Amino acid sequence: MSGTLSIVSVPIGNMGDITLRAIEVLKNADTIICEDLKPARRLLHELQIEKELLPLNEHTDKNATEEALTLLRSGKNLALISDAGTPLVADPGHRLVGLAIKEGIEVSPVPGASSILAALVVSGFRSDRFYFAGMLPREKMERKNAARKLAARDETIVLLEAPYRLPQLMDDLVYGFGNERRASIVMDISMPKERVARGTLLALRDLIAAHPFKGEFVLVIEGRRS
Repeated sequence: MSGTLSIVSVPIGNMGDITLRAIEVLKNADTIICEDLKPARRLLHELQIEKELLPLNEHTDKNATEEALTLLRSGKNLALISDAGTPLVADPGHRLVGLAIKEGIEVSPVPGASSILAALVVSGFRSDRFYFAGMLPREKMERKNAARKLAARDETIVLLEAPYRLPQLMDDLVYGFGNERRASIVMDISMPKERVARGTLLALRDLIAAHPFKGEFVLVIEGRRS
């Protein structure tokens, strides 16, 4: 009988956000699949858990996926975590999950912290209908065109981006949405310096230009009003 692949949500920043069930699953796993070794080791050290780690990222995807499947087929129970928050959302691991499902291997979610949902519920915008847009394309004109398309959506829009690209992202969004669309930037979620900046895209762009922010963030934009 094959083992179980558990998709385990971990804290974004505050260790108090780990669930009792997540701790139990990590303790009982034979191997923990992680995105990067350093944050995984830090998490397990905090939880006083010692486990074999299997890095699965863009550089190791093919080999690590096959190794994980081999372990699952042999009856081992694996836990998949990301560097922070809920795995698979803009993180590696989709290929492994898809292949495990195809082979009939049990895949079980262990819910917990999500930066996307945390940012959404404090934005002040409607949360019953939202569109997760992930990251904009890398190429300049593709980014601008993507921003213009997003501006036509009625749902609340949630965006991620690498910290160092926040100023460029704000420029692209002002270009695509115009100056007056309301938005919020939730920074360092669940960490001691957590803060939320709210206002028009133009005002937020100017704020970031005047006071550069280089940490993790989630950007939420109000949907188009009818």
